[in-house]
Parts: sequence; C-alpha cells; structure tokens
Amino acid sequence: MSEIFELTLTELAARLQAREITAEQAVQSCLDRIQATEPVVKALLTVMGEEALAAARALDAAGPDPEKPLWGVPMVLKDLFTTKGVRTTCGSMILENFVPFYDATVVVKLKEAGAILIGKANMDEFAMGSSTENSAFQATTNPWDTSRVPGGSSGGSAASVAALQCSGSLGSDTGGSIRLPASFCGLVGLKPTYGRVSRFGMVAFGSSLDQIGPLTRSVEDAARILGVIAGHDERDSTSVNTPVPDYLAALGRKDLQGVTIGLPEEYWGEGLDPEVEQACRAAVAAMEEQGAKTVPVQLSMTDYAIATYYIIAMAEASSNLARFDGVRYGHRNTEAEELVDMYTKSRTEGFGDEVQRRIIIGTYVLSAGYYDAYYGKAAQIRRLIRKDFDTAFKTCDVIAGPVCPSTAFKVGDVADPLQMYLLDIFTISLNLAGLPGMSLPIGLGADSGMPVGLQLLGPAFGEATLLSVGEVLERTLPRLPLATGL
Repeated sequence: MSEIFELTLTELAARLQAREITAEQAVQSCLDRIQATEPVVKALLTVMGEEALAAARALDAAGPDPEKPLWGVPMVLKDLFTTKGVRTTCGSMILENFVPFYDATVVVKLKEAGAILIGKANMDEFAMGSSTENSAFQATTNPWDTSRVPGGSSGGSAASVAALQCSGSLGSDTGGSIRLPASFCGLVGLKPTYGRVSRFGMVAFGSSLDQIGPLTRSVEDAARILGVIAGHDERDSTSVNTPVPDYLAALGRKDLQGVTIGLPEEYWGEGLDPEVEQACRAAVAAMEEQGAKTVPVQLSMTDYAIATYYIIAMAEASSNLARFDGVRYGHRNTEAEELVDMYTKSRTEGFGDEVQRRIIIGTYVLSAGYYDAYYGKAAQIRRLIRKDFDTAFKTCDVIAGPVCPSTAFKVGDVADPLQMYLLDIFTISLNLAGLPGMSLPIGLGADSGMPVGLQLLGPAFGEATLLSVGEVLERTLPRLPLATGL
C-alpha cells in the first residue's frame, strides 16, 4: 500500500475504477504519508482523517462509478473554502474557530465527482503573501528543500501535493498564488479565466481578481479537476454562463505544428536569475522542436502592473475584510468596555501585520481625497493591461514566460514587503486582465537544484489550448523526480 500515494491523480483514478485499489486504501495511504511528512512540511491546518475514511468506506460499499471522474481520489483544499462542519480559518487568528454551515460550490462539485477531502491546507493569512510565511499558525516548508519556502499564498496546497500527501489540491490565485507555489514546488498549477469557476463559498481577498484552480503533478490531472469544478453557478454573480469544454478531450495532440508562441520582451529581460532564464529558454526551444513558431510580443504596461495590482487588491481587501469585526463571527476581544475599543482590539489581535498593512493602505486609496488619484487611476491602467493582452493574442495563440524571477528562496530571506511584492511581477498582470494561465515544471535550476516553472498564458476561456500545449511540452521534457527534501 505504501506506493499508492506515488500515483498521479489520473493513474490512481484508473486503478480505483478498475477495483485494483479501494478508496479506503487510497485514503489510508495518504493519511500515513501525512503522518510521516507533516511534522516537517507543515502543509495542513486540519486533517479530516476519520471523515475521509468514513467517506471512502461508503464509496467502496457502493462500488466505482465511471460517471464520477474523481471517484475515491484523496484531495486537499486551501483553507479559505467553506466546508460544512469543518473549520475554515483562512490562516488567520480572527477565524481560528470558525466552522461554516455550508460547503463552497467547488467543494460540492468535488464531492459529487467522488473526491474524498482529507485536509485543509495552510496559507498566507487571507491569501496575502507569496511564501506561506504569513500564516498565523505555522510556516509551511518546501518538500524539495525544507529550508526553503513553498511559495504562496497557496503554499500549503502545493506542498501537500509535492509531499505526496494527496493526489491533487485546490488553491486560489489573486495575483499568482497558484502559479508561484506550483513553480516553486515542481507542480502544474492552473489559474482559470475569471468567472470560469464559481467563487461562492470562497472567502474573498480581492473579489475582481480571485480565481480557483487546481495544483497537480500532471497536466492531465489538472484537466480532470478543472472539468469538475468549472461551470456556471447562479449563486455567484461573477460566474460566466458559457459552456464548459471537455478538457480531457483537448489533450493528446501529437506536436505543436500550427501553434504560435508569443514571447513578451518585458518577461525575458533584466532581473531574471540566470538558472531560471536558462531553463525557460530551453523549454521554449523544446516547443519549437515540436513545431511551434515563436514571435515577439509587447506587454508594454508590465512596469505599471505591480502598483496597479496592489492598489486594486488592497482596496478590495479593505472592503472585504471589514466584515471581520468581532461582532457577528470571528475572534472577539472580551476585555473591551465600549464598541470602538472592541473593534480595535478584536481586529488588532485577529489580523497579522501583512493583513493590517493592506487594510490600512486599501482604506487610504479608497478615501475621498485620494480615490481618483490612486484607485481611479489604477482602474484605468487595468484596462490598458487587458488591451495589451488582447493585442498580443492577435498574433499568437499562447504567451510563454517565466513564472517568477527566481526559484524558491530560503525561509526568512525576503523580509521586506516590497521585495516580496516584486516576486509577482510576471503573474499579476494576468489577474488584472482576468485571463487564464498555467505554470508547468520544466526542470531544475542549474545552481539551486530547485524546480523552475514556465508560465503559459492564454486568451479568455482558452484553458483547453493551454492544457493541450502544456501536455505536449510535458511529454517532451524529462519528467521531474519526486520531491527529494523529505
């Protein structure tokens, strides 16, 4: 049974359907792996062991169902998706003991597809961070090298998959929070088009930026999960009512003949670590060998993306987090004698430094005297960023570039918040534009020995193209070994 956790999601699903493995065996294998690795990796905030085993036994009693593509597959959720009867903390003390009374839409869909949820993953508090060091409870480590970070804010979701604690996981991506940890942990991480996946039941950070997506060990695994969670939801006003294609059917193309890859000059210039540039250029060369044509494209507003993103994201965070005030739910200070004092103490005790910083800045840029100068101007630049992408996709099918200027850094090495924000330079534009992107593991850095990710960006609702191109590249390049740091 010990080798079950090494199977990819697709491999495990096939063996479960063939009755070669029972759902209970699959879950128990992952729980054993969690027990062995969690003291070092610290990827999970809640382990749903008994609940998962009970669900597995119920599935086994009913027997495999070919209509359920995730039947018996153990999965982990980032701890900002509401789970009925299971605490949802968002990595924050203010929600330390919050137990929702309903499941998020993506949780419902996973369960309907036969998936078994075995844990809630650690994260940067309220998804604000790029290293999972901002969690109020623990700092997650990278399974490739436990002295390094796994990326963030979905670092727990990524580390859990890389540590083989589960077959796949869900994260959220507000400015790269799926793609960055995927790159750092050697995984496939897919951020869908805004509106492709329902956000109902996901605790919001930036409502116009957040999107839910999978973290997996193969492109086919990502396609399988996306096919389950995508689709219109009447309970989410931002959910787009457009048909969901068969993402698995999009896979299997022989080569990249007829595909044009755009290479943005702004993503391939100064600031890239040599080992990242070397690995990414080798991956682009591999796509060319498979018949792809490469053309230069311009994303001229990239230099303004960091400022634009953080103004909009912090403004939306300030609005979304106003509800956590110690009155209706969440942490409440019991020593305060008056209302304002209770608000102040509850939020000071409940929110960490990074969350407080973003709330304060967000409130500032939304204030009457500064709204037009900051938030209004950022909204204008956002439209120009989307226009850049629309223009670029007139000459190419997919845009390729690095996910991050560097590989995973050491825990504690990036203490300056501004330096941490700059790690998102290649990922945040896509969220501002609302377009899909995917990180693919393309090799190990020549100096660090850590995974490097290549980012593929697509036009709106172009996930099928990203997956088909990504699968060809995945087959072409040598497959990464399992994480070696444990």
